Amino acid sequence: MKPARVIIMAVAVVAAGLAGYLALNLTRQPAAVTEAPPAVVEKAPTVAILVAKQSMPVGARLNADVLEWKGWPEDALVEGLIRQDERPEAIAELDGSVVRLPMFIGEPVRGEKIVDSSARVMSALLPAGKRAIATEISVATGAGGFILPNDRVDVIMVRRAMGSEGFLTEVILSNIRVLAIDQRIEESPDGNRTAVGSTATLELSPEQARIIAVAQQMADRLTLSLRSVADAQEPDAGGADYLLNGDGTAAAIKVFRSGSVTDVTPTN
Repeated sequence: MKPARVIIMAVAVVAAGLAGYLALNLTRQPAAVTEAPPAVVEKAPTVAILVAKQSMPVGARLNADVLEWKGWPEDALVEGLIRQDERPEAIAELDGSVVRLPMFIGEPVRGEKIVDSSARVMSALLPAGKRAIATEISVATGAGGFILPNDRVDVIMVRRAMGSEGFLTEVILSNIRVLAIDQRIEESPDGNRTAVGSTATLELSPEQARIIAVAQQMADRLTLSLRSVADAQEPDAGGADYLLNGDGTAAAIKVFRSGSVTDVTPTN
């Protein structure tokens, strides 16, 4: 066989092979893609409970505009929450109730944070074992009007030293909660953050109430010193118990005279 014929046959075989390969790829069906079924997420069961629709300060009154039912995870329910399936008329029942502790938007309504609408407002705000005592204040003795309800203050007594031209001053009560300025028990609706009043009502223990009652008779002036919010959690340092003992003795009393300070022990 002539070499030229061999070459022609070889080329024809290669061409036929390439044509067959191309034809096979063109007619081959693409592999089917199987999509995974969407994951099924089971929704946790919920129970409708009563929550605050808006933030409310101490002394605010509840009504239908500030309360709503909201789904709550059933496994997160705790004792004290108000459930719609147990008290469907709770919103109407609580109308007019007084907020005795601050409540925030979305917070569940709990019985310990509110008192019945028939209760007296001030007595409702007082925790068990506490007393309310009012003391006279002014712009000068009330931190320039920046003391507001629920602030914490120290009560400073200033009086003349017997037989001296100087003055005695000491903190007779510390870290005391202010319940009200005049008859105002909450921040004003217009957002005013000052309150210039003539009286401040303080939350006191029975013994602290006796101390300030005595101090009001002895002092030339009682001044409220506003405490920082950061100091509100500090423990009460106690009061001027000596005012109740009748012996007139006390520690760390300072006399301010002509710009100098002297520690003395006061006498009746």
